[in-house]
Amino acid sequence: MLVSAIEAKRRILIVDDDQNSTHLVKVLLEKTGSYLVLEQNDATRAYQDARSFRPDVILLDIEMPGKDGGDVAAQIEADAELQRTPILFLTALVTKAEAEAGLRVQGRPAVAKPIAIPELINRIEANLAEAYSD
Repeated sequence: MLVSAIEAKRRILIVDDDQNSTHLVKVLLEKTGSYLVLEQNDATRAYQDARSFRPDVILLDIEMPGKDGGDVAAQIEADAELQRTPILFLTALVTKAEAEAGLRVQGRPAVAKPIAIPELINRIEANLAEAYSD
């Protein structure tokens, strides 16, 4: 059975209240041809999007109005069908050096803002490899 090009792409959900950031990351990731990206700018809708989109990885901002990234991550990880989905925090709360050194925020890997797309792709792939190696 052949797998269509869309099915072969890694599915990424990016959740950030900054629409310009999510759109730029979406465009740059999809331009590689390896990813299908869904943007969500409302943290209160992120969990439902994760349930319907079934992402391979979730990129999640920490500081958002209403519901922060930690709350969203906890909600996703409490769902038996989603709990193994890797979550990477995107945040200005850590420096690039801290993120590169492996600093974790609430037990999850962090990518420092502003985001460098090559670094983000490396982190996505590393977390996918780790999550699906079990």
